[in-house]
Amino acid sequence: ARLVTAAARRWRLPARTLRTGNTQVVAPDGRTATFGSLTASAARIRTPDVSSRPKPASRHRVIGKPTTRIDARDIVTGAAKYAGDLAVAGAKPTVVARPPTLRGRLVSLDDSAARALPGVHAVVRIPGGVAVVADTFHHAFQARDALRITWADGPLVPLSDKEIRSRLRAAVPRFGTPPRGSTQIEGEFAFAFVSHAPMEVLTAVADVRADRAELWFATQTPMDARETVADLLGLSKTAVRVHVMRGGGSFGRRLNFDQAIEAVLVSKAAHRPVKLMWSRNDDIRHGRMRPADHHRIRASVAGGRVVAFQHMSASVGESSDEQGLTAKSGAVRPLPSDSGLYNFGRVGGDSGGIELPIPLGAWRSVDSGTMRTAEEIVVDDIARALGRDPVAFRRTTLRSKTVKAVLAKAAAAGHWGRRMPAGTAQGVAVHEEYGSAVACLAEIDATDPKNPRVTKVVMAADVGTAVNPRGLQAQLMGTAVDGISTVLRAGLHIDRGAVREGSFADFHYARQRHAPLVFEAHVIQSGGDPGGAGELGVPAAAGAVANAYARATGRKPRSFPLDF
Repeated sequence: ARLVTAAARRWRLPARTLRTGNTQVVAPDGRTATFGSLTASAARIRTPDVSSRPKPASRHRVIGKPTTRIDARDIVTGAAKYAGDLAVAGAKPTVVARPPTLRGRLVSLDDSAARALPGVHAVVRIPGGVAVVADTFHHAFQARDALRITWADGPLVPLSDKEIRSRLRAAVPRFGTPPRGSTQIEGEFAFAFVSHAPMEVLTAVADVRADRAELWFATQTPMDARETVADLLGLSKTAVRVHVMRGGGSFGRRLNFDQAIEAVLVSKAAHRPVKLMWSRNDDIRHGRMRPADHHRIRASVAGGRVVAFQHMSASVGESSDEQGLTAKSGAVRPLPSDSGLYNFGRVGGDSGGIELPIPLGAWRSVDSGTMRTAEEIVVDDIARALGRDPVAFRRTTLRSKTVKAVLAKAAAAGHWGRRMPAGTAQGVAVHEEYGSAVACLAEIDATDPKNPRVTKVVMAADVGTAVNPRGLQAQLMGTAVDGISTVLRAGLHIDRGAVREGSFADFHYARQRHAPLVFEAHVIQSGGDPGGAGELGVPAAAGAVANAYARATGRKPRSFPLDF
């Protein structure tokens, strides 16, 4: 409405005589103005001259129509450009030598051998390591490896997984008194740290001058990044320009901008533009990760139904950044139980935590990725204890009609309850968040319990109005792979203050051979406002995979990933 009003005032025509189409405002005489050309004027209009009521869905030509990404071919053929592909004038490749332990400190540096190597332009000390600027990344890595550095151990050296998990377990709040006469069904769950592991490693180009700074990098928080860089350099925000690049995977990792902060510091010290890249090893061993957490859940059953449900948890929180990086922390704390999804009587929960000097960040689905996964496993346990089918039990216990509908669709499309060979089984789970609902049915082959394979995933989602149903299906496929990974294979170990894993060779995220042989995503178009989808499916997928594994093996999975 404001765009139409802006065009009407530009052309001195009644706004009611104009129409819109193909991202343009069109006048009766055929004159056109693109939305882009009108935005500055439209932004100053507070009261439009025409109604701002959206047109009816029956007239939509884009919204609700399955659309393929216009850049999909570029992405899969390598034609798409990322920060690492940029050729900013004068920007020299830069890498960083980092300590062997998390937040280890530099004690001494002998860079004479590195500086003597060909192609080396600068060696710069920064919080967290020593940066090398060179003609090529090959030269930079060679020089980095030639640095003679003495490191002091990081503050986590006294701790490994066993001690961290023990502390987490002790930090979980205690249950209250259960209802009189009830029987208790309890579960205790541990989830490991998990790397974001985007396919594109973190890269940033920075050009810092005395009075301004310009950066190129993929980020989910460009405004925060600009403010942080401005504060770091003592510049005004208007003197800092951030070019937002295509991101080769984010999942929450690019909420933080560690690489940009480092690039700015190196560019300022070296007095030249730099292209700073974190290696895969850098990001897995020193990057931000999903916090480890621990859960205790108790369902109180009486008279064939759940009369009370308590979910207590504890998570690792990030203590003060001892190295002084000014990038904002993405650390998160668990929220109270979300099991109001079910008619479970008196529902409650509480959370505790421990603070550790470890880099944390919001990971796809944030708290729900573990909270709801644990709860959906317990829902299966309750159904089993009551002698009920897991789907039938959910149908009679769920509060939301929308969640019941997506569950019914996934169960029907996935042929829930079909006969399956020994060692194989189906599992199901649901989730509701972001104004959306999803259900997942997973089939697993666990004839070798140590090497299970998810063979089929069927998901159904209702996000109100799905703007692009094909994009939604792709989002659900991604969340299914995330759920498979974090339940079966992918976790980070802490060994005496260091992350053990360093690449995809030992951080076992699902590969093509672990993806389901059959994947279906069913979109229920119920109308209404569009809800969220990017994070929606992880809890349902993870819960369904865990429940399928339990039914196939007769075991009760309680620690994730299972191969940890």
